[in-house]
Amino acid sequence: MKSNVFFSDMKVESQKTLFDKLDLLLQRTDLKGKIKERDLVAIKLHFGEKGNTAYIRPIFLRKIVDCVKGCKGKPFLTDTNTLYIGTRSEAVSHLTTAYEHGFTESVVNAPVLIADGLRGNSAVNIKIDQPIFKTVSIAHAIHMADALIGVTHFKGHELSGFGGTLKNLGMGCASREGKLKQHSNISPKVKAKACKGCKSCLPWCPSGALSMISSVSESKTSVAFIDPQKCIGCGECILTCPVGAIQIQWNETIPLFQKKMVEYAYGAIFKKRGKTLYLNFLTQISPACDCYGFSDPPIVNDVGILASDDPVAIDQASVDLVNQQEGNRFSKLSKHWQSGGDKFRALYPQVDWTIQLAYAEEIGLGTREYELIKI
Repeated sequence: MKSNVFFSDMKVESQKTLFDKLDLLLQRTDLKGKIKERDLVAIKLHFGEKGNTAYIRPIFLRKIVDCVKGCKGKPFLTDTNTLYIGTRSEAVSHLTTAYEHGFTESVVNAPVLIADGLRGNSAVNIKIDQPIFKTVSIAHAIHMADALIGVTHFKGHELSGFGGTLKNLGMGCASREGKLKQHSNISPKVKAKACKGCKSCLPWCPSGALSMISSVSESKTSVAFIDPQKCIGCGECILTCPVGAIQIQWNETIPLFQKKMVEYAYGAIFKKRGKTLYLNFLTQISPACDCYGFSDPPIVNDVGILASDDPVAIDQASVDLVNQQEGNRFSKLSKHWQSGGDKFRALYPQVDWTIQLAYAEEIGLGTREYELIKI
């Protein structure tokens, strides 16, 4: 059975603005039927790394917030801390970045909070019993919310081909531990030359995997060492090292990464069936993730906004719509500029983006078959 995906293009007029169209999209996807009075509603988005300019504008989030409040729900904007060290790796810097990008309560009319807490370790283990993961580590505030609205900037991604709703759920709702497990199947490593021997990381390791060993350098007596047999993959040490000497080993294969991401998406909404809604913004479709501190020219012109309660169908429809567009020859696209050309394979030839969609359909997250309903 096909899932409904509602679509609004970018054409507007004085009597029908893009905000009016967004309001109509939310009505058509039965927002009122998904939110009960006093429901705590997580609006999951990406605030953008500092320096990035492609993230969804806060004024659109204001419209979504107002619609949730119109249903008597209690909305909050949220994201999770990053695995890598940047301007969103812990809640203080993350919130500062969000505020600098305009995501303040005075603008969006809702509180802004970081779902996995101060250091990315506020999480709940959810039992999902899937082929790869039996349990997944989901950010506490997202799990505890009564309903979830995923608001996603659709774009390219170097590991998943494209970043859509499935990535916003799977990677975006995971704790730091969950992100590490998706990206790597081995423990972090210590770069001995960078380690200062300060021992700051030791108290943060819950499994006692960290210790100090003798250094071969004359400038320091000892360096940190991670015992891979004891390491539980929580990622605490990555953030707490003051000099960035503890590094992620990005060794997971692309196909398995995509399947892990999909299983985490399954866990993020595991107890929210019938209480979720997804919006994909096909605007400023950049070739890479908003986690980069810059935004390259979009690969196609702005397409529109999609809405659905099926995370698989909305991503399939989004990638189809992008590929139907004429490519921007001034972007990073090196080929497939014609309408119908696979823009994401042009960006990342080694990435089969269909894996995430096929696997999500296989484990019951939704269907790739959809009916596109233009409003």
